[in-house]
Amino acid sequence: MKLEDLKILLADDDADDCMFFKLAIQELLPVKNFTALHDGEKLMTFLNLKTTELPHILFLDLNMPRKNGFECLSEVKINKNLRHIPVIMFSTSFEQGVVNQLYNNGARHFIRKPSEFSQFKKIIQQTLILLTQDRVSEPSMENFVLTLHNNI
Repeated sequence: MKLEDLKILLADDDADDCMFFKLAIQELLPVKNFTALHDGEKLMTFLNLKTTELPHILFLDLNMPRKNGFECLSEVKINKNLRHIPVIMFSTSFEQGVVNQLYNNGARHFIRKPSEFSQFKKIIQQTLILLTQDRVSEPSMENFVLTLHNNI
């Protein structure tokens, strides 16, 4: 699949992060199919609508109100209609126990949110390229956390 054909869904309660994410996507490629939602309940309602065209990739913030990223990831992975969607978890914090739990619960990758826009854009680009090149295989634990230093 070509990058510009991806349907990208972002779930993040931070308005600034959503804006930076959208700007990064727009600078990287002419994505026509980008949607942002601001809490976990809205995300799950959106994904479960019969009329919703499912995304090719879901970027999911770990810490959101009403329903957090852990809860949403679990609901996505137990739903036979949604479990095929690669879920990229991200957060400003990094705790190895949390990362291990996300890996075990079926997330495709984990990204620690960079503080600088240029780094944010680059890690999103690397993630999208990685997923369009290899959309089937699950990563090993060593390749689960994506950083700017990964050889993607």
